[in-house]
Amino acid sequence: MNLVTHYLDGLRAALPADELEELQKAHGATKEDLEQLRSTYPNCPESLLTLLQQIDGTFWRTYGESKIAVCVLGSDVEDGRYPYYLLSTQQMIESSKEEQDVSYLLEDEDAVDPKINQEGLLPGTYIHFSDCMNNGGTSSLYIDFNPSDKGVSGQIVRFLHDLDEYEVIATGFDGYLQNIIDRGFIFLEEEE
Repeated sequence: MNLVTHYLDGLRAALPADELEELQKAHGATKEDLEQLRSTYPNCPESLLTLLQQIDGTFWRTYGESKIAVCVLGSDVEDGRYPYYLLSTQQMIESSKEEQDVSYLLEDEDAVDPKINQEGLLPGTYIHFSDCMNNGGTSSLYIDFNPSDKGVSGQIVRFLHDLDEYEVIATGFDGYLQNIIDRGFIFLEEEE
């Protein structure tokens, strides 16, 4: 069983029934959209493309007559309990055109992980693939292909607003998904 299949099986088993029903309305990205993402970002992880072949986004995404909003990803925020949406292929392409400036944070040594290039996340050097349940205003996730000499190409960067910070949370997309599996999809647990 490949990693994405394992991930999706675990996700479906952990999702509440109403969200699972909503997610079942989703379908994969078109071949043209996947090819556009791949040609724009030749280093795009195969596991992200495979995930998008199954689900082309969950962030207020319209599928036929239905609009879905299901959090299917997580991060390290709130000990892994903070949920995130998967952006669609087209949302990724469009939202990755803007520079993610980190220079205003460099005076605070804890605000920008040293694995992140101090020039920031520049257009063409990252994929913005996920926004948090707060519609992306609070936290976003990126695949970074232009790290500092302390990082690795393909590392997963989490931006968190207030206090603004950029942190590397995994060395790659596969490790990122595996971490969510290993934590038991904790972002889907109801708060008590």
